[in-house]
Amino acid sequence: MEDPAGRRVDYGQRHLVEADLAPTPLAQFQRWYSEAVDAGTATVPEPNAMTLSTVEEDGVSARTVLLKGVDARGFVLYTNLRSRKARGVAHDPRVSLVFGWFGMQRQVCVRGRAEQVPREETEAYFTSRPYGSRIGAWASEQSAPVESASTLDERAAGLRERWPDTGSPADVPTPPHWGGLLVRAHEVEFWQGRTSRLHDRLVFTASGAGTDLDVAGNWSVGRRQP
Repeated sequence: MEDPAGRRVDYGQRHLVEADLAPTPLAQFQRWYSEAVDAGTATVPEPNAMTLSTVEEDGVSARTVLLKGVDARGFVLYTNLRSRKARGVAHDPRVSLVFGWFGMQRQVCVRGRAEQVPREETEAYFTSRPYGSRIGAWASEQSAPVESASTLDERAAGLRERWPDTGSPADVPTPPHWGGLLVRAHEVEFWQGRTSRLHDRLVFTASGAGTDLDVAGNWSVGRRQP
């Protein structure tokens, strides 16, 4: 393999200055997210992909998951509540998220605390998923060891017989062990790559008045050195 230390990419497509920042972290995130979507999949293959890091009993763990919602409360993802990530949140609710929009030389880094979303919200989202994804939520004991891929395939086949695809969103019930996690942020950093590694880092930090992402008075903005 090549020597990673020898690889160089000189950033400099854009510049992020305070005057261009939206008044709230929610508005700024929505702006950048929309720009990532508009850039196309050749530039940003999955704009809603994010790295979730959790603190667990045996150390820190990270994995890529998909954002399924963002509003004034925070950032939402869905998972098996018996999975490693969910067990980590139960052990310690402090988490971080990183959106790596590398084709645009951008990152969004979020620090906050995770909690489960209301059950009715989980059920509403579950019924919106494709049939195969709903079956998969039952078939996979997420994070548990498995002998082979065929074991999962056989389990899924049995579930498809139990719950045939009728075209109705209610044909597969929501698993009791499956749900949403809401990350309530207390810090949201917008990172823009610049030439000579003098990157822009503008950070919204909760001021103590609250953490709603759409209330400007809840947040102070500062610049950090790269």
